[in-house]
Amino acid sequence: MSDKKVRVRFAPSPTGGLHLGGVRTALFNYLFAKKNGGDFVLRIEDTDQSRYVEGAEQYILDCLNWCGITPDESPVVGGPYAPYRQSERKCLYREYAEKLVREGHAYYAFDTTEELEQNRREIPNFQYGQAYRDGLRNSLSLKEHEVDQLLDAHTPHVIRIKMPADERVSFNDMIRGHVSFETNQVDDKVLLKADGMPTYHLAVVVDDYLMKITHAFRGEEWLPSAPVHLLLWEYLGWKADMPQWAHLPLILKPDGHGKLSKRDGARLGFPVYAMNWFDAKTGELTPGFRELGFLPEAFLNLLAMLGWNDGTDQEIFTLDELVEKFSIDRVSKAGAKFDFEKAKWFNAEWIKRLKAESLKPKVKAILEDKGIVVTNDDYLLQVIDKVKDRCVLLPDFYHQAAYFFEQPKEYDVNSVKPKWTDAKTDFFNAFINTVNTTETFEPVELETAFKALAEEKGIKAGELMLPFRIMLVGGKFGPHVFDIAVLLGKEETVKRIEKALVVFDEA
Repeated sequence: MSDKKVRVRFAPSPTGGLHLGGVRTALFNYLFAKKNGGDFVLRIEDTDQSRYVEGAEQYILDCLNWCGITPDESPVVGGPYAPYRQSERKCLYREYAEKLVREGHAYYAFDTTEELEQNRREIPNFQYGQAYRDGLRNSLSLKEHEVDQLLDAHTPHVIRIKMPADERVSFNDMIRGHVSFETNQVDDKVLLKADGMPTYHLAVVVDDYLMKITHAFRGEEWLPSAPVHLLLWEYLGWKADMPQWAHLPLILKPDGHGKLSKRDGARLGFPVYAMNWFDAKTGELTPGFRELGFLPEAFLNLLAMLGWNDGTDQEIFTLDELVEKFSIDRVSKAGAKFDFEKAKWFNAEWIKRLKAESLKPKVKAILEDKGIVVTNDDYLLQVIDKVKDRCVLLPDFYHQAAYFFEQPKEYDVNSVKPKWTDAKTDFFNAFINTVNTTETFEPVELETAFKALAEEKGIKAGELMLPFRIMLVGGKFGPHVFDIAVLLGKEETVKRIEKALVVFDEA
């Protein structure tokens, strides 16, 4: 590790929802920074104004806040290298693009969109580069006075990098090791667009340099752009300050064939965005992990395990543990298949591990959203402790806990009716008296009294357990039935037995 302070950046574009792959990139940046006492920077790459979506930047900030990986520097909190929106840094980029032109590493291109489209139609696999640049309208093919005239007339133009011929450029990737490229296979990418905005290629290099970024972690899909960026670092004279790069493995579809996309989520019935994303232009709502009922702790945990492990069998990590154990050399080169069932397992494990107090505000909101008014927080905490091991997603708390707050509206009578007898009615009428007269209303004592009464009545206790559960709950689910009764209390338990007996006897 260099003596420089570690500085990493997450640099999303505000063009829509935040894919779980983007959150994982942010997470790995955050973990590396915190492990090494560094800074985690959020930079908004909004240079492509045609794709800018209102509200997307705030959505990105909200996602990071929900996950608990808040940036040290950002458009909101500021920092020593502000501004952190590329659109507000527009005036910076032209001088570097013009410098590249002056030194022969870039050139002006005046081709219209129509002219380029025609070339693409007429020339198979057309690329603006070494093979065709001399026959196109640019400052390499035109005479100097023609170029000056076009510039003086403010003719729309872009600035393109001039890729050298027959060279090999290489770098050492922190995950993939030695990586090299043939320059002949790379086209002359646009660096500065006609509207004066930089493309990603120029902006990322200039901003990483000016913001003193030491390590750049980004998705594997950016590998083909690496030769352009390597040359820009060299041509601008900053090669010694180039960050160390790591290209993270893709998150793959569940079958392993190709990158996981929003369409895959819609097709297979699971989210791929961190939070719900509403596109005001299309009116489309794309579901998110948060609204489905995932805990942020579980979401980060499952993302960390997509392409990384600490070398042990441990799978459940707190954020602090991830910071402590994270190492970039434990990140895999191979893509990681997304498994939604495994994702739900992580969430269930985290629900089990969190204390009831931590879950209380979320569970209370879920219940109240369903019309259940919670007036006793201590009672709610006891309920959460009883049912949390049965919940996979947060909305499961409604199904698993609602009967603690309101009597069943329906009963699974079909599970009782075939074996219901007058003797069982007699048993439960007698048991009401037992409940009312029991001095110590605790689960073990209540179960002992229940079984003793069953023996006295000549009925197997096992045949009475299910009817008792359905009386209290409405169905065949929930924790230990005597725990339920004790938490409901004597009076409520009796009321539910009496109500259910009417239903069962009439069925």
